[in-house]
Amino acid sequence: MGKIRVASKAGKEGEGTAQGGARLSRKKLDRGLVCIEATYNNTKICLTDMTGNIVSWSSSGTLGFKGAKKGTPFAAAKVGEHLGEIGKTLGVREVGIVVKGVGSGRESAIRAFVAKSGAGISFIEDRTPVPFNGPKPKKARRV
Repeated sequence: MGKIRVASKAGKEGEGTAQGGARLSRKKLDRGLVCIEATYNNTKICLTDMTGNIVSWSSSGTLGFKGAKKGTPFAAAKVGEHLGEIGKTLGVREVGIVVKGVGSGRESAIRAFVAKSGAGISFIEDRTPVPFNGPKPKKARRV
């Protein structure tokens, strides 16, 4: 998006980002949920309060990883560290972790978040969807 010029009331111009920068809520968050979605191509993590309202989120794509590097455990660890810093500034002391997906960044994202934020883990839940009947079988071969 680039930078835009913002004129203040005093008359001099300043620079600001077009998106307004990262906005965090001013309230402190004692307990929260960390929802991790780890696919083969990307890792997305969001930090929510206990009712499920999203406070902050990040993914490997937003941190600058491109292509196949987005699905690596290293990229997931960087996303976990980034959200761990945000959780530390919000004062998160205890988190519940919900993991969804089969990607390679599941464990590394959890480890990096907990190491950076210093929060205790109350539970880890796996909500990876599992099919009941599986895929439809192939049709019979006609000769």
